Amino acid sequence: MPVALAYGLGVLCGWKFPLPLAGLFMVAGALTVAALGLPRRRGWLLWPLLVSLGWTNMGLRSGALSPVDLRVVAKGAPELVTLRARLTETPTLRVFEREERESWRSHAVVEVESLGRRGEWQPATGLVAVTTPGVLGANFFAGRTVELTGILRAPRGALAPGLFDYRAFLRWQGIWFQLQCADPNDWRLAADSFQPGRPPLADRFLVWSQRILARGLPVEDEELRLLWAMTLGWKTALTDEVAEPFMRSGTMHVFAISGLHIALIAGILLAVLRAVQLPRGACGVVIVPLIWCYTAATGWQPSAIRSTIMMTVIIGGWALRRPGNLLNSLAASGFIILLWQPTQLFQASFQLSFFVVLAIALLLPPFENFRQRLLQTDPLLPDELRPRWQRWLDWPVRFLTVNFATSLAAWLGSLPLIAHYFHLLTPASLLANLVVVPLSGLALMCNLGALVTGDWLPWITDAFNHAGWLFMHWMTGFSQWTTTLPLAYVHVRAPTGFEFFAFYTTVFLLVAGWFWTDGKRRRAWGILLSLSAIWLAGELRTRDDARLTVLGHGANAVFCDAPGRSRDLLVDCGGESAADFLVKPFLRAQGVGTLPHLALTHGDLRRVGGFRVMTREFQPALTFTSPARARSPAYREALRQLEADPARWKTISSGDQAAGWHVLHPAATDKFDRADDSALVLRAEFHGLRVLLLSELGAPGQRALLTRGGDLQADLVVAGLPEQGEPLGDDLLAVIRPRLIVLADAEYPAAKRAKPALLARLSRTGATVLKLTETGTLTLRCHAGSCAVLTVDGRQLRVLAR
Repeated sequence: MPVALAYGLGVLCGWKFPLPLAGLFMVAGALTVAALGLPRRRGWLLWPLLVSLGWTNMGLRSGALSPVDLRVVAKGAPELVTLRARLTETPTLRVFEREERESWRSHAVVEVESLGRRGEWQPATGLVAVTTPGVLGANFFAGRTVELTGILRAPRGALAPGLFDYRAFLRWQGIWFQLQCADPNDWRLAADSFQPGRPPLADRFLVWSQRILARGLPVEDEELRLLWAMTLGWKTALTDEVAEPFMRSGTMHVFAISGLHIALIAGILLAVLRAVQLPRGACGVVIVPLIWCYTAATGWQPSAIRSTIMMTVIIGGWALRRPGNLLNSLAASGFIILLWQPTQLFQASFQLSFFVVLAIALLLPPFENFRQRLLQTDPLLPDELRPRWQRWLDWPVRFLTVNFATSLAAWLGSLPLIAHYFHLLTPASLLANLVVVPLSGLALMCNLGALVTGDWLPWITDAFNHAGWLFMHWMTGFSQWTTTLPLAYVHVRAPTGFEFFAFYTTVFLLVAGWFWTDGKRRRAWGILLSLSAIWLAGELRTRDDARLTVLGHGANAVFCDAPGRSRDLLVDCGGESAADFLVKPFLRAQGVGTLPHLALTHGDLRRVGGFRVMTREFQPALTFTSPARARSPAYREALRQLEADPARWKTISSGDQAAGWHVLHPAATDKFDRADDSALVLRAEFHGLRVLLLSELGAPGQRALLTRGGDLQADLVVAGLPEQGEPLGDDLLAVIRPRLIVLADAEYPAAKRAKPALLARLSRTGATVLKLTETGTLTLRCHAGSCAVLTVDGRQLRVLAR
């Protein structure tokens, strides 16, 4: 364990403090020579040597070493190029549903050999992720050389705070660029390259296995596709809609080829080999190659490789009659994996895998001791004299309590990581895993049995497949049922670094037994109280903070996270697609389960089209609309839904209050031809700084706002682009006198993109002008008399002082 930790520290240093490789190699070499030449100091020199090795390996794997590396050759801006590259994997399919329409998208990773611009080729090297709408032909598979035409660009980062960062996800895999092809016609095989004649073994095994596992079943339904996902790692089945109940019940892990699969296969093989009285050493020689064959056949998935390395270490130690130690095996596996690919340390799957196993290794022994004390029978009473019903219950009670203890240990170990990556707290997983994990083991056993019997024992294969389908049907139904229980899952914000530290420190103190040891009880409670005091002080310091997030990428929504929850307000919700894929996950990442307030500014489809999604997912307690009517069918449908539940609807106009915001426009008597001119205009004050939300107010609406008079001055203005004319006319600007203007524009349609002339006019006022098409989503954090403007990646663009 200390060896793995020292090496991991070096990997962290290599990520946080990158240094020139030449210097790192010199330091590592000097430490190696010193350790070899100074035997008495070797014990001390080993630790800086391990740190330097991790640091060097991280720099070696993440740096641009070649002069033709894509990071050197490619331009920074998106450009149309043609790549000549080798497919490192067979393209996979993903299914997406938008506005009740299903679309297919092909994903692949290629290793670039050369790059072409306007017919001129130059050498290039690097990995590129390729996305293509549609389904590619069967002639594109791993090992073949292809020529691809598309837009080469850096992958897009997180669209809003807390959302999935695709750019970081790819970079930890060594992928720095993404190629977007328009359709499958942009793919072609390279004519002058040697092309493998057959797909790789993993592809052929997948096709054969899918046929075998479908044998005897009437249709290809959801249960069958999930069986393919669980046994073969076929990810196409795991659409967002299908995966959601498993995520919420904390049982999604059964669909990753991981420790459960490898341990079950190894256990079955071990039972068979020991039954024929094969010696330990021979069992190890047989089992280890077979589990590696399974890993290869399922496509060398990272989770499978990690699990197979760990199982190889465990089986190797057992075969060599070495004492078993799960912590030591875990550390050895982690050390080997990070030697092979140090960037795995930063991947969610690696962290979850190792924290779960670590938690089981540390927490299960004390849990098991408690369980045995709780269920202990009278040691002086012979078993034959116990009531028969008690003896009958021994096995099921032991099975349930052991599995519950294991599930609890795994849940505690992964809880902060699940909250960080998925913004979920899933108490229901303690119950769900008691049933789903055993059922998944039975389903996996049935699938493995079917693959063994295959076509030569068809009736047994059919029986295995029907049994596996039934187990999967029960798994799906039970997972969905557990999500309907009270407090089955809760959406939470990502924990801070201090909360991570405090949680695992508390768990360690519990495991170490400090709270029950006389000499250490005071120290344990002192540490716990100190951590609680620090956390409480931080909460009190920020409890009055306000955050205003202006969502970019065409979402057309503003979320105000006011002090407390009762005054939180979502202004508009975007179109249906934006609401489903951006606004909804953003709110989940902020820990929003239900919305206290929602305001629909006007009847624009791009602003209210997602109302149905918001009501289904967040059940707004109160929805505000203006008194104006609109011709938009989406807005009319929203009003019809609100009319059916009038307690959740309030019409507001000039002079009213809405969740702490002053309503400045429109008046109850205003009549305009265009919906933009009837848009709600809201103003609020946070820590002495005024914020004005103008929505897409057009010129007639601006004139009406000015005619009505009143105090319109604001430090910060958020404005969209109306259908006609420009936002923020000169007369209105002269009255508002803003210091910061945020233009909520969008790439599409072109009319919603801020023009240079508009930016120049607004800049002449002396205000800082930011547009979302350049900055992306912006967060305005107001604290103690100042307001900081932050991008998604944490860059600070401006600070407004009171």
